[in-house]
Amino acid sequence: MSIWKQSTELARINGWSTNTMMATLGITFTAVGDDWLSATMPVDHRTHQPFGLLHGGASVVLAETVGSTAAMLALDPAVEVAVGLDINANHIRGVRSGLVTGTAKVVHLGRSTQVWEIRITNEEDSLVCLSRLTMAVVPTRKVAPAGFGK
Repeated sequence: MSIWKQSTELARINGWSTNTMMATLGITFTAVGDDWLSATMPVDHRTHQPFGLLHGGASVVLAETVGSTAAMLALDPAVEVAVGLDINANHIRGVRSGLVTGTAKVVHLGRSTQVWEIRITNEEDSLVCLSRLTMAVVPTRKVAPAGFGK
């Protein structure tokens, strides 16, 4: 059974990234299931650290992007929105090039919090980073940008 309360059309979701960090880093939403969402990010000059490896901060950006987007899709933005409370990341394996894929899978959907596990893998499907994101669910005020969720 699907957990989504909004349309999960990928073109719509990718449209939210216009003029954001996600666009700058090349993050693209690529797949969605009943309780998960995936996005890719290139490993290149935009996401490298000085030694030519994927920057841990870029991995965290991918994790927070895919997890927080999934959190919002699981809510009705006319009523409530999700805001980040905590994120952690364990960096498992270095990557020098190619694409990494972040997949957020729901762990807990509560009335006031959500918890998401985000697994980032390389093109060989080896684990690169394991992250956990906790989101607070708050009543909609003027937190969400105009048009978000439409």
